[in-house]
Amino acid sequence: MSFDTLLANTSAWFVAALPDQGILSLVAIALIAGLARGFSGFGAALIFVPLGGAIIGPKLISPVLLVIDGLATLGMIPPAWRSANRREVFTMAAGGVLGVPAGTAALALMDPLALRWAITAIAVCLLGLLVSGWRYHGEPRTYLTSLTGLFAGLFSGAAQLGGPPVVAYWLGGKTDFGRVRANIILYFAISTCFSVVSYYFGGLFVDAVFALTIVILPSYAIGLYAGSKLFGLAKESTFRTICYLLIAASAILGMPALDGILR
Repeated sequence: MSFDTLLANTSAWFVAALPDQGILSLVAIALIAGLARGFSGFGAALIFVPLGGAIIGPKLISPVLLVIDGLATLGMIPPAWRSANRREVFTMAAGGVLGVPAGTAALALMDPLALRWAITAIAVCLLGLLVSGWRYHGEPRTYLTSLTGLFAGLFSGAAQLGGPPVVAYWLGGKTDFGRVRANIILYFAISTCFSVVSYYFGGLFVDAVFALTIVILPSYAIGLYAGSKLFGLAKESTFRTICYLLIAASAILGMPALDGILR
């Protein structure tokens, strides 16, 4: 096969795999989601999944986020490994290894419309948890850490929404925000590995996932880089408030009742 033929076949595959609409909206949403993720270590899914799911559906948007986030955050893992409390992270990951397959099964088997409503409801509830300021203030316990990982894994497998339970558990202790951020980044690096295996066996890695990754990854990576640079410069409370507002807007605009606004 000649190079020209290979190029033509690749181009034809790429064009056929891409959705017919909403590409520019997904690129813009990815930029904002990456900005939140780069600064705080979480929040990308609460922005990207409800909005992206309204454009291309939840069974496609969740694996897209999994791939672009996994690739774009590779550079964040080494410093997180050095700064995180690895014992706590691995304890939480032990719960996640059970939760992720269960959430993936829900993503693969549920009716797409019902799943989108469920994602909206979960996003609103998790946002309420974050905004309420409630945190677990007790000493970390092995069984509680594993249980939190189980719920986070369940939400991650279903819609990549595992951040808030982890944040509520870790941010209430005596650990500083920098250590919590490192814990979150390292935990989700491990959780991503679980999700990749589960999504593969669940048949969720279709051609469109990889075509969309090529288009969206640069925007998400730029947002991630900018958010990382803001960490330590911007006022934490101000940026967190902005993230909450973006998450709330994403949950509302991503409701099936408002279909057509983002397309």
